[in-house]
Amino acid sequence: MVDPQTAYLAIAMMAIVTLLTRLGGAYVMRFVTVSPRVTSFLEAMSASVLAAIVATFVVNNGTREAAAVAVAVVVMLATRSAVAAMVAAMAFAAAWTAFIG
Repeated sequence: MVDPQTAYLAIAMMAIVTLLTRLGGAYVMRFVTVSPRVTSFLEAMSASVLAAIVATFVVNNGTREAAAVAVAVVVMLATRSAVAAMVAAMAFAAAWTAFIG
């Protein structure tokens, strides 16, 4: 088990790195001409990062999580609401745990 001081130090370091990344990105983007190509790259990059996070989560966890992600995808496509998709996925995972175990 990690002691609380180490955990708080790790959280603080991650917060600092996140802040520096955000500020550094804003600084670098001052020198980039925003063209349609750059805009599409930035939009695709955020979607690919999200897809990589979800794919890693599904691979490292079980069937329940994969099914919950599938429910979220179906609800998102049907409703175009990210909130509804998240609620549906969480409800599905909770029901799975309650009824299946």
